[in-house]
Amino acid sequence: MKILLGHNDVLLRLERNGDHLPFLLGDESAQVDLPKARQGGLGGGFFACWVPRDLHGPDPDEETLATDDGGYLTSLADPLEPEYACEITLSMTNRLWQLENDSMGGLAVVGSTEQLLTCLDEDVFAAILHFEGAEAIDTDLSNLDEFYGLGLRSLGLVWSRPNLFGHGVQFAFPSSPDTGPGLTRAGRELVKACNQLGIMLDVSHLTAQGFWDLARYSRHPLVATHSNAHALCPSSRNLTDDQLQAIADSGGLVAVNFCVSDLRSDGEEDADTPLELIFDQVEYIAELIGIEHVAIGSDFEGALMPDELSDVSDLGLVLEGLAERGFDEDDLDRVASGNWLRVLAETWQD
Repeated sequence: MKILLGHNDVLLRLERNGDHLPFLLGDESAQVDLPKARQGGLGGGFFACWVPRDLHGPDPDEETLATDDGGYLTSLADPLEPEYACEITLSMTNRLWQLENDSMGGLAVVGSTEQLLTCLDEDVFAAILHFEGAEAIDTDLSNLDEFYGLGLRSLGLVWSRPNLFGHGVQFAFPSSPDTGPGLTRAGRELVKACNQLGIMLDVSHLTAQGFWDLARYSRHPLVATHSNAHALCPSSRNLTDDQLQAIADSGGLVAVNFCVSDLRSDGEEDADTPLELIFDQVEYIAELIGIEHVAIGSDFEGALMPDELSDVSDLGLVLEGLAERGFDEDDLDRVASGNWLRVLAETWQD
C-alpha cells in the first residue's frame, strides 16, 4: 500500500545545502530521501516551495513570547519582497526537476492523475510541486501560467505571514484560527484562476476569515495539506469542527500534520510525543466528517516530529497503529492514497 504525503519541505533543505544528489543516494541526516521513502512505503507527495527571509538562518522578524495562560504567541513575519520570493521559488522548482533528471527514472514530477497513478503502479516516486505561500506569483497573475507549465499543481495562498493575496494565521496557543483578515481582491482572483487551471488550493496557514473566503470563492474541494483538529489541540494552525465540516461538504480532505505542537493538547515543542496523538487525530476527524476525508500530511523537514517518526522510513508505524485502532484495509487505503487520488482527479481536471 503506497502512501502519499500532503506536505514536506525537502526543497528548502536542498536549497540550503546547495546539492540535490543526497536526496537520491541517501542522506543520513535527512528525514526524507529516496531510499528512506522506499523503505517506509512512501509513493510520493507534495514538495513545498517555502521561501524564508534568510535562506541560511531563522526569520529575524519572528519572536515567540510566553502568555499568561501557559501558551505562546509568535509575532507575524513581515511580507517578503516579491522579486526575492520569485527568485528562490524558481530555484527550488528547478531543483525538483533536477531530481527527476538525475533519478534515472526513480522519480517523476507529476501534473496529472494519470501520471500519478502510473508512478504508483510502476514504483516511481511521484513528486507534486506545491507553493507554500503565493509570494512568487505576480498580483496581476501574469506568471501563473508559467508556473503551471513548470509543474505547479498545488498552492497555499499564504504561509503564516501576510502577502498581497491574503493574511496568514498567527502562530499562537491556545488560540482560535481567527487571528486576522482574509483574502484580498487579488487573492480572490487568484482562487478563480487556480480553479480554471486546475491547481489545488490549500487552506493550511490561512486565518479563519481566509478559510471562509476560500470556501466561498472556490468551486473545487477544500484541502488542508498539513493541519489537525482544533478540538484536540487548540493551536491557531488547527481547524475547528465547523471548518472540518466545510471541507467535507466540499468533497475535500484533511491531511493530518505530525508537527508535535499541533498534536499535543499542551502545545509543547516536545519530540517525546506518542504516536497515539496522530491516531487520535485521524480517528476524531474520521468520526466527525468521514474516513473519505482524511489523509496523511506530515510536514517532514519543516517541523519537529515525534521521536518514533524520526524519518519517513517509519511511516509504516502510522498505518499499523491505525489498524490496531480498528481501521480496516479499505480505510487504510483511503487514508494512504485513495482520498488524495479522488480529490486530485476532481481538481486537476486532466
